[in-house]
Amino acid sequence: MLEPKILSYVIMIANEKSFSKAALKLHIAQPSLSYQIIKLEKELGIDLFIRGRRGVQLTYAGKSFVKRAMEILDQFKQLRDEMVDIANMKNGQLSIGSLSITGAILLPDAISIFKREYPGIDILLIEDNLKNLESLLSYGEIEISLLSMPFINNEIEKEIIMEEEILLAVPSSHPLSRLKEVNLSMFKDESFILLKEGTSFRAKTELIFQEAGFNPSVIFESINIYTCHSLASSGIGITFIPEMALREFNKNENIVYLPIQNSKNSTREVVIAYKSDRYLSKAARSFIDIVKFVAKKYT
Repeated sequence: MLEPKILSYVIMIANEKSFSKAALKLHIAQPSLSYQIIKLEKELGIDLFIRGRRGVQLTYAGKSFVKRAMEILDQFKQLRDEMVDIANMKNGQLSIGSLSITGAILLPDAISIFKREYPGIDILLIEDNLKNLESLLSYGEIEISLLSMPFINNEIEKEIIMEEEILLAVPSSHPLSRLKEVNLSMFKDESFILLKEGTSFRAKTELIFQEAGFNPSVIFESINIYTCHSLASSGIGITFIPEMALREFNKNENIVYLPIQNSKNSTREVVIAYKSDRYLSKAARSFIDIVKFVAKKYT
């Protein structure tokens, strides 16, 4: 008889590629684990695993089994989440994904407010890049995620939190720093400080460069927007700053923030995303409303 427990056993063995390692993580004896899997295979009339000296591999049937087992366990998780909601949100866990820059600005206040209102609900926060966060949403590893557009995934619903401008951060000593707004092509011979590739904000700035018709000279890359800002304020180069981040920087006479002319990509939408066909818990719904409230002070 198939039960959630045996489904999780098969998934763990598939992940670990070893009965002994899976048994350790499942906190059961290896002989007992092996017996239950053999019993399952006999009931199904088909082998799920190929046992060999170099480890355990899934058969074709095993791959299909694991895929469906993950979907079934996710359904059980959604049922559990719904029952927690019925218990008036007295306890439970909310898993949230976030892009690092956007989350660093919006989430501290949002999480603080949420914890005051729902102290019994634990928050699991995962920071990652856009591609990985989309995948985590699709597989139900996180319930909601703070992302920025553009991205295309028909399985994911999006609620706009805010729209903001992307500004050019220029040392105040630069000859063009006195302008009220600039065309990026004016800076084609300048040195730029950018976030590392793989971040959604870097991808957005690359679209701005494409519009301006040149490839930038990049002298520094960082994973941290604050590092990029500090280097620019020291006169080392030019960088991009999301408008919401301006509140986080102390007033600095060494740098100015200039709007970019004639660019369709110099604004971005910040969104909360979640899987369209999954149950959205009351905790998640409440957190989304709180993030929207927090975001108002940046618009």
